[in-house]
Amino acid sequence: MATGTESGTDSDTEPGTGPGTGPKAGPGPKAGPGTGRGVGHPSRAAIPARHLRTDRWWLAPAVTAAGLLAFIVYSTWRAFANADYYAAPYVSPFYSPCLAENCAPMRSGPNWEILGSWWGLSPALLILISPLGFRLTCYYYRKAYYRGFWASPPACAVAEPHASYSGETRFPLVMQNMHRYFFYAAVPVAGILTYDTVLSFRDEHYAWGHMGLGSLIFLVNIALIWAYTLSCHSCRHIIGGRLRHFSRHPVRYRLWGWAGKLNARHMQLAWASLISVAVADFYVYLVASGAFDDPRFF
Repeated sequence: MATGTESGTDSDTEPGTGPGTGPKAGPGPKAGPGTGRGVGHPSRAAIPARHLRTDRWWLAPAVTAAGLLAFIVYSTWRAFANADYYAAPYVSPFYSPCLAENCAPMRSGPNWEILGSWWGLSPALLILISPLGFRLTCYYYRKAYYRGFWASPPACAVAEPHASYSGETRFPLVMQNMHRYFFYAAVPVAGILTYDTVLSFRDEHYAWGHMGLGSLIFLVNIALIWAYTLSCHSCRHIIGGRLRHFSRHPVRYRLWGWAGKLNARHMQLAWASLISVAVADFYVYLVASGAFDDPRFF
């Protein structure tokens, strides 16, 4: 969803084509207008061969695809495991808040049990919808997995392998326009994880005024999650995207400027928060499974 306020220096360029855009073309486009397929198609801008990249352009999308695939495998395992996600006072961010009755008892924790007892699967599958949808529709992640998994486009100044271009006008990619609404859903989830971070400053007997290694991990994780969430293009647009005169709205202008500074680091924050949430979950798994004792600082 275009926000109308994207920074010209932002690395989150608009995504290209999606899957199912046609059969792959030959080895490369022919130079000159109106020839070949992909970038050589008459409907596309002609790029002479001398302007195409010859370096190891494939390395960045390959590393991106490997990183995303590793997170997908890990998060899928943990989401369906339905075990070892709570060790007082820590609750895995994959399982918070818990919306079903089949959750581990968490004293003063996010046990809401809104759905009752009919839900028999892992409770993580309920709550992960919001953060997963938010990241899947994120401008940066769209660029990342379009290039990494679909080569659409492979990279800047690289021959387009697809025969046609449809953008995000067809199902399911048209659903990417729901990014703003996933942002609305991601904000309260970040708020709940903030509450979980506050609860982490207790000991295993729920006494306040204590701090362990897990408390530090949770603190770093929530800081990165908020930084990533607030660096979102939709957040920046909501703050100041429709203002005609910034001089009449100095507070919103200041907030818009801060959001813009975060937005310039959107890619880095996307990866840092993705890694931190996996580390926080894995730490809880180690403590809950008995493989590791949480070191207490005080």
